[in-house]
Amino acid sequence: MLQNSTLKFLKDLKKNNHKAWFDANRKAFDAAKADYANLVNEVIKGLGKKDASIASLTARECVFRINRDVRFSKNKDPYKTNMGMYLSRGGKKSLFSGYYFHLEPGGKSFAAGGLWMPEADVIKKVRQEIDYNWEEFKGIIHQKKFASLYQGLQRNEGMTLTREPKGYEKDNPAIEYIKMKSWVATTPFTDAQLTSEKLAKDIVAAFETLQPLIQFLNTAIEE
Repeated sequence: MLQNSTLKFLKDLKKNNHKAWFDANRKAFDAAKADYANLVNEVIKGLGKKDASIASLTARECVFRINRDVRFSKNKDPYKTNMGMYLSRGGKKSLFSGYYFHLEPGGKSFAAGGLWMPEADVIKKVRQEIDYNWEEFKGIIHQKKFASLYQGLQRNEGMTLTREPKGYEKDNPAIEYIKMKSWVATTPFTDAQLTSEKLAKDIVAAFETLQPLIQFLNTAIEE
C-alpha cells in the first residue's frame, strides 16, 4: 500500500510545479520517493516468483526520475506529477519488453506492459514473430483473463500504421497486429486501490496476466 502523504505530495506538486516549491518540500518528496520504492520492491519480490528475469532488480533500477526533460517540450513544468516503475530484464533503460506501473492520483493510475515505440529493427522482429506464430499470439491476447483485464492492445493515435507494412499482405490474418508500432496493454487502478493493503498483490496479479505477452515479445527481440 501507499501512504496518503505520498498521494498528497503528488497532488500538491501538480498545483505548485516549480523549483522553489519543490525545494521547500524536499522532505515530503523524499518520503514519497521512499514509500514508492517500498512498493516497487514488494512488487519485484512477488512477481519475481513467477518471472525470474526481473527477480534480482531493485527499486533504484526500475523507478524513473521525477525531473522532466523539457528541452524539446512546449510544457516547461520541471517535474512529473506521477511516479513510474518499469520492471524489465536490465532495468528501466532496457530495450526488452517489461511491466510498467504509473502512479498518478486523480484516477490516472494504471498497470501496463509490452513494448512502447521500439526501434525499427525491433519492430521488424516482433512483426515477423507475430506472423510466424500467429496462433500462439492470438491465444495470448484472446486468453479470457487477459481479455477481461486489459481488453486487448492499445490502438491510440500513432501506435499503428494505416496500411500494411512492406512484405505483408492485406489478407494476412494477423495484419492488424503486424501493422502496430507498439504492443501495449493497460488496465486502470483507482485511487482507492492505491492505499489498499492489497495494492502490491493487485499489481503483481495484473503483471502476471501480462507475462505471456512479455515473454512472446522478448522471444522476438532475442532472435
